[in-house]
Amino acid sequence: MKVRPYGLALLIVLGIQVLCIQWLAPEARLFGQAPQAPQGFQGDYTAGPSWFPSFYRPYQQQRIAPMILENSRRLADLIRDGNLELSLADALALALENNLDIAVARYIAPMAQADILRARSGQAARGVPGASVPGGLSVGALGAGISEASGGGGLGSAGGITGGGGAVQIGQTGNFDPAVSFNFSWDRVTSPLNTTVVSGIPNVTTYATAFSGSYTQLFPTGTSYFVTLSGLRQSTTQLNQLFNPAVITRLAVGFNQPLLSGFGRLPNERFLMVARNNRRVSEEVFRQQVVSTVVELENMYWDMAAHQENVRVAEQSLAVAQRLFEDNKIQAEIGTLAPLDVVAAEAEVAARERDLIVTQTNLQQQEARLKNLLSKKVEPELDAARIVITNQMPEPRDADIPELQNALTNALANRPDLRQAEGNLQNQAISTQFTANGLLPRASVFGLYSGSGLRGNAEGVAAGAPGSLGQTLRGEFPEYAGGFSLTVPIKNRAAQADSLRSQLERSQLEVSLQRSRNQVSLEVQQAIIGLIQGKAQVEAAHQAVRLGRQTLEAEQKKLRAGVTTSYQVILRERDLNAAELAEVNAVVGYAKALVEMDRSTGTTLDRNGIRLSDALSGTVSRMPTPPFSVRGFTPGGE
Repeated sequence: MKVRPYGLALLIVLGIQVLCIQWLAPEARLFGQAPQAPQGFQGDYTAGPSWFPSFYRPYQQQRIAPMILENSRRLADLIRDGNLELSLADALALALENNLDIAVARYIAPMAQADILRARSGQAARGVPGASVPGGLSVGALGAGISEASGGGGLGSAGGITGGGGAVQIGQTGNFDPAVSFNFSWDRVTSPLNTTVVSGIPNVTTYATAFSGSYTQLFPTGTSYFVTLSGLRQSTTQLNQLFNPAVITRLAVGFNQPLLSGFGRLPNERFLMVARNNRRVSEEVFRQQVVSTVVELENMYWDMAAHQENVRVAEQSLAVAQRLFEDNKIQAEIGTLAPLDVVAAEAEVAARERDLIVTQTNLQQQEARLKNLLSKKVEPELDAARIVITNQMPEPRDADIPELQNALTNALANRPDLRQAEGNLQNQAISTQFTANGLLPRASVFGLYSGSGLRGNAEGVAAGAPGSLGQTLRGEFPEYAGGFSLTVPIKNRAAQADSLRSQLERSQLEVSLQRSRNQVSLEVQQAIIGLIQGKAQVEAAHQAVRLGRQTLEAEQKKLRAGVTTSYQVILRERDLNAAELAEVNAVVGYAKALVEMDRSTGTTLDRNGIRLSDALSGTVSRMPTPPFSVRGFTPGGE
């Protein structure tokens, strides 16, 4: 009898159409709306989309909101009358909202969450920048090279002309995410035969309609199981058939449990353990980027303040040189000063004009660098604005210099680069334990139960598929199998090599961590020395400016009294100008030493009142509070 599957095919096509409508309708709604694009990532990607009540959600791509590449409103609000008035607190807030290096680093945390989602399914974690996945974990990775269950599928020996039986091997199969598979086929075969003893005719035409379905899952302990249900409806032109058409069904349930290598949660959840650890490491990687940006911004801010102060010094020097030039011209006209002194004063004016142009150019270049750090893109209004630094550079205080032991303790506890290294060492420890487990022989116990059914139309229509399936479920023709599998690799050199490599890498990371701790201690000591030296340099620079100003004033009085030359006054002006520039450099050096002190001890964010959550979201909920933005530098210590 020929099988006509047209009705079944029509039902399948209609079912696919319904599924497509349900599948695409939500996607059409998504694409029909503009997505809300937050600055940062507020969701949690570790769980994945729920399949209830919308079962199609796990099979759709999750939409990630695009990054906002417009500057925050705060930047436009700070521009007034063509000037960008910028306090250090404002600059820090703008960096948290607009800095692109921080924006790039924001993706690390959701990547780590996605890695957890992947590892929860039983697949290998992929790692994130700064948080590695040890190579030793990839030996026998879940989801790669795992054998399918043997003897679980097919129809067994039901419907044949002889009985079955023999060796059975049930291997480990599946992942933590259960998998359901279905297969349907229709087949027509015409075969010439070389005998008529069995079939009774020299050629046979066979029609077969088959289906199969299976469910597989792996548990964290290494236990795996499967359930399969298969069926075949077959009709043939050959003679001597007990049932024609014949309906054959088979239900099989099997399991596998490792006993040595692969037993327990660690070998099977190793990637999940690493992924969860990497999520914590990713926070330190992000923190490190925020710290680096804040340190760069603070140094650039004080450089900007220094350039503005240099312009002020250059303008004052030019004004003094112009006054000397004007005074010399008057004295030369009345005959109390030689014309050569006028030329010398005029040359000094030209030199001071040159210095002013150089300092103004340096200021403009520093403005461009600072704008780039504080914005996602340079807009015309921002490009035309002049930056005005509103915080003065800090004056030294004895309280700025911490006690060495306290500073070292804070650094070892707070430095994000040390926490990152410690997290990678923990990952390597997981790899060492896993490779130690891999040294054991592979042993497992397994079991199988299956039932088969064979019925046809000889006893009526109801005796076909329902009758065969009833026999299968009632276990009228059961199969029971169980066994023990043991594989002992002679010499075991591959596992030994993996274990040795993992231990060596762990030792290497331990040495590297100690080297990093030593480097941190050195940086803290150097930062304290820098503060001590900077404080002394600022005090000396203040004194030098005061003395230089007094010397210049005395020399100017001598010139008016006619007991000195204009050249001597010019020399005193140059000395004062050099002292004032050295004073600015000393004060900005001290400000940078404070920044380095915070960086070396890992207290940059806390000292500036910066919330890491604000940096992660890209929205400042509380303004930063820099510690020394309220005490300022006065020229000459006045």
